[in-house]
Amino acid sequence: MPELPEVETVRRGLAPVMEGARIARADVRRDGLRWPFPDRMAARLTGATVTRLGRRSKYILADLDTGETAIIHLGMSGRMLISGTELGKFHHDHPAPEKHDHVVIDMEDGARVTFNDARRFGAMDLWPTGDIANHKLIAALGPEPLGNDFHEDYLVAQFKGKNTAIKNALLDQGIIAGLGNIYVCEVLFRAGIHPARKAGRIAAARVAGLVPIIRAVLAEAIESGGSSLKDYRQADGELGYFQHAFRVYGREKERCVTQGCEGRIARLVQGGRSSFYCPQCQR
Repeated sequence: MPELPEVETVRRGLAPVMEGARIARADVRRDGLRWPFPDRMAARLTGATVTRLGRRSKYILADLDTGETAIIHLGMSGRMLISGTELGKFHHDHPAPEKHDHVVIDMEDGARVTFNDARRFGAMDLWPTGDIANHKLIAALGPEPLGNDFHEDYLVAQFKGKNTAIKNALLDQGIIAGLGNIYVCEVLFRAGIHPARKAGRIAAARVAGLVPIIRAVLAEAIESGGSSLKDYRQADGELGYFQHAFRVYGREKERCVTQGCEGRIARLVQGGRSSFYCPQCQR
């Protein structure tokens, strides 16, 4: 599933095409994906101008001049692809329709944004912009890890006395919004913390030290266009490249990258997800 860096990369790719532009026509080709689409979604999108394209956790938020916000979640395999405009040095013509092109948005200037989702775990909704913080998908989210509300004192307070494994605590969207399995594995490796350690038993200084590491890993991933493992693509169809910088994720039995370490990357399953770590570097 795309995590914060992938969603932010897609948002940045869509912004030059959608922000300030009017939707000439929206074509909704099915009743819904993971959940039903809102009533009259095509009609409510058509004619609207996108005033701002934002992100909250793993959701893209398109504010419209109609007073509504389109909430977009990519799910497991969703892609937002642009055609009919120049991206960088290349002109992308409109491709032939594909089986899993579920929502097609034609902008007034000729650009097209297509929501393609083979597994159909994605979602779209429309909600009053002024009440977006109360939407069921948004209301329970914790602070953004790249925002000012996420800081050392906050994380120390959240983890104090917590009996949950540190890996699962970092994945808790009510504590930190947007972190997923890949980046939590990478963060814990850089911090030298074993993924099974109880969050409440880790010294406050080490917990506080996670904050700059989280920000650094996310910033590096965004700079690399995210991580492409299976379905993820950037808005221009290109792959992300951060997977080439993984230090532990997906590297089971490979040698640890830490200089002088003779350990090999191990894997354990926590909450149905694979955790990758170095048994020698992470305690």
